[in-house]
Amino acid sequence: MTTLVLASGGEFVAPGVKDFFPPAIFGSVDKPMVLLVLSVLIIGAFFILATRNMKLVPGKFQFLAESAYDIGRNSIAREQIGGKDFKPFVPLILTVFTFILVNNLFGLVPFVQFPTMAHIGFPLAVSVLVIYPVYHFVGFKRHGFVGYLKHATMPPGAPWFVLILLIPIEFFQKFVLNPLTLAIRVFAAMFAGHLLLLVFTLAGEFLLLNGGITVVVAPIAFLFAIALTFLEALIMVLQAYIFALLSANYIGAALAEEH
Repeated sequence: MTTLVLASGGEFVAPGVKDFFPPAIFGSVDKPMVLLVLSVLIIGAFFILATRNMKLVPGKFQFLAESAYDIGRNSIAREQIGGKDFKPFVPLILTVFTFILVNNLFGLVPFVQFPTMAHIGFPLAVSVLVIYPVYHFVGFKRHGFVGYLKHATMPPGAPWFVLILLIPIEFFQKFVLNPLTLAIRVFAAMFAGHLLLLVFTLAGEFLLLNGGITVVVAPIAFLFAIALTFLEALIMVLQAYIFALLSANYIGAALAEEH
């Protein structure tokens, strides 16, 4: 991902979509797949080590684990699902938050430098295969099949002539659009952010190695790359938070008594 890309004529060739598809490591397994599995091992090992010897005055690992748990439990699950129903969903929300976060942060790790969620298939799998069935299942379980369809598509008090247009719009949003936008949001942020980092990093390297007057301009490209790295780190955390927040919001909306 950080290899200088030069055309045969010595011109700079900007990175593109092809750079997000590294060659297979073995068989059909490539770098993003390995990172995905590695993220699960990292998260599991972190929480096991951080909680195996709990103390009243927490150490740094226990403090980080408790902070992550507090964000998942109180800042996201309780606020979005409600104090009555949130507890069973805390493990799910915490897992989603930390999973997306670690896979995003891979983009800043030296020698790794690949945000796994820049592959649309990964956030789409979390959204469509995990969040989507959960919030519809709890909705159908609480309201019944017909009751949940009515709850999801027919706002109370809406006149009948508005419902003719509103019902298909609400159905499309709740059952088709929501899981797609949930995945696309984090994918687009990770893809665009990492692509910008690649452009400025590789452009700086090209200007530095190309010789001549371009050497003077190279530090500017590197400064932009450094600034974008800090911005990207913030976005990575925010996107993980937003993904978990919207997931909890969908669950809370499915469980709510009112539309």
